[in-house]
Amino acid sequence: MEPSTRSDVGDGAAADSAPVSGRGADLLVEALVRTGVRCLFGVPGDTGVAFYDALFSRTDDIEHLLARDERHAAAMADAYARVSGRAGVVEVSSGGGTSYVIGGLAEAFASGIPLLVVASDIHRSSRGTGALTEIDQKSLFAAVTKDVFVVDRAREIPASVFAAVESATTGRPGPVAVVVPEDVLDEHATSELPARGDRLAVPGTRPRAPESQVAEAARALAASARPALLVGGGVHQARAYVAVAEIAERVGAGVATTIHGKGAVEDGSPWSLGVTGNNGGSRISHDFLAEADTVLVVGSRANATDTDSYSAPSRSADVIAVDIDPGRVSRNFPQARVLAGDAATVLGQVVAELPEPDASTIEARRRDIAARRAGEPPRATPSPPPGTLAVDDVVDAVAAAVSGLEAVVVADPGAPTPAVADRWPVTRPARDVVCPRGHGPMGYAVPASIGAAYARPGRPVVALTADGSFAMCCGELETVARLDLPILVVQLTNHSLGWIKMLQHLYQDGRYFGVDPGPIDAVAVARACGLRAARPTTVESLREHVATFVEDRKPLYLDVEVPHMIDVVPQVPAWHRALAGDRTRPVY
Repeated sequence: MEPSTRSDVGDGAAADSAPVSGRGADLLVEALVRTGVRCLFGVPGDTGVAFYDALFSRTDDIEHLLARDERHAAAMADAYARVSGRAGVVEVSSGGGTSYVIGGLAEAFASGIPLLVVASDIHRSSRGTGALTEIDQKSLFAAVTKDVFVVDRAREIPASVFAAVESATTGRPGPVAVVVPEDVLDEHATSELPARGDRLAVPGTRPRAPESQVAEAARALAASARPALLVGGGVHQARAYVAVAEIAERVGAGVATTIHGKGAVEDGSPWSLGVTGNNGGSRISHDFLAEADTVLVVGSRANATDTDSYSAPSRSADVIAVDIDPGRVSRNFPQARVLAGDAATVLGQVVAELPEPDASTIEARRRDIAARRAGEPPRATPSPPPGTLAVDDVVDAVAAAVSGLEAVVVADPGAPTPAVADRWPVTRPARDVVCPRGHGPMGYAVPASIGAAYARPGRPVVALTADGSFAMCCGELETVARLDLPILVVQLTNHSLGWIKMLQHLYQDGRYFGVDPGPIDAVAVARACGLRAARPTTVESLREHVATFVEDRKPLYLDVEVPHMIDVVPQVPAWHRALAGDRTRPVY
C-alpha cells in the first residue's frame, strides 16, 4: 500500500497551536513530542544537562536510549529511520559528542537517511574564549547535514525543530542539526507550539514530475527492445514497491537492485534479477543491464560500485532517471533524462502514460528472464580450510532459521556485505535488509541492530558483523543486553582487516601491511557485557544456536571462524576478474 503525504502539518496543525512556557530545555522536549518523536538515541554531556532534566519528567512521551558512543547513537537512529520509514533522532553534547557523531552522520548523509540531530553547545558568553568543548558546530556539521539551525533564543527552539524535521524529511532526506547553547536551554520563554502530529514520516511531500517529460519517458520505455530497471534505496524511502512492480509488468523489464535497493522486489517475482554492482552483484543482473537499450534508474545515485564501473548499464544506454534530487544520476550518466519527483508518484505517472502492453512481447521477455535465471550456473565455492565455516553456509543457515519471521538483517562492511547482497532471500517487498553503503562504515551493524529493533518491536534482528568491526563497536553489546532486545549477532572472524588485506593481495602483490591486528576473544567480551555467547564450529551447531534464539528471542552472540577472503573469494566481480588476470583496480 502506497502511503499518502502526511496531512497534519500545515495550516490545520497551526490553527491548534497554543502558547507553552518553560525553560528552553522544556520547550525542546515539548517540540520533539509534538513532532512525533517516540524514542531518541544519545549520550549525555555537560552542555546537555538541562535537556536531560527536561526528559526526566517526560518518559511516558519519549524513550531515551543510552548508547555507549555518539557514533553508535547515530547508527541506531540511522537504522531506525531506514526500517521504520520515519526520521531517527540522535542527541549529543558539545565537544567530543559532536565530533564523535560526525562519522555516523556521514553514512546517513551519503545514503539519504532522515535524521534530526539535537546538539547542545557551550554558553553563548563563552564563545571565542577557548572554553572547554568549544567547537564551531555549524562548520563541523556542514559536510554531513542538509541544514544546521543554531538557536540563540529559547522561544525560537520549537520553530527550529519543526523546520529541521521538515528539511530532513522532504526533498532528498538527510540529517539536519539543531544546535542549542546550554544557557538557552536554561532560559525561560513562551512559544507557540502546534498540536501533536507525526511529522517524522518520510516522504514529507510527494512532488510530481512534469507531464511532458513523463510522456516522453513513457514513449521511450514502450519503444524499448530491451528495457530494464535499476532500483536503489529511494524506492524504500518512497515505499514505491507497487509502482516498481507495475512498471516491470507493463513493459516486461527485468529489475536489478543496488545493495541499498535490495528488498524492493521479492525474489519470487518473474522480473527479479537480484542485486547488481561490484559488491555482491550477480552475473545475470550485470549482463541484463549491460545489454539493455533503455534503463529506468529509480532512487539510485548509480555510482561506480552500483554499476560495476559504469558497465551495467552502459553509458551508451538511454537512461531515464526517477529521483527526488534531479542532479543525482546525471552526475554519473550525463545523458540521462531526469524525472524529478517522488518515486511512487512519478512511476504512477509513467504507468498512466504507457500504452497497453503487447501480451506476446511481455511473455517473451518473461521467458527470457526465466531462462537466464535457470541457466545461471551455480558458483563453485572452494571447501573452507579446516576449522572454518564457509561464509555462504553461515548466511544460508541463519537466513533459513529466521525464514518467515519478517526478520531484519543488518550487515557490516567486509565479509558480511557481499554475502548478504548475494544470498539473503527477499520474500516480500520491504526494507528488511540494511547494508550501509553510503560510506561503508565498519562497526555499524551492532548499534544499528538496536535501532532496527526499536523500529520493528518484537521482530527478530540479525546483525552480521566481522572481527574488525566488532573491535570498533563491542561496547554496544552491553546496550543490547541492558535493553534485552531480540538481536542475534553473528560474527564472521578471519583474524584480519580482511577487505583491505584482499586489496593488498590482488593489487599490491601481496604486500600486507597494517591489516593483521591481534585477536580478541569476542565470546568472552560478549559474556562480560551480559550476553549469551558461543563459538559454533559446525553448521549443525550454528543451526542449533540460532534455533534457540528463534525460540526465546533473547540476545545471543555467535562467533564463527570463516576463511580469509584470499582463500575463499566473496562475490566481488572485480576480484574475480583480477584473479583471472585483469589487475585493474576498480575506481569507486
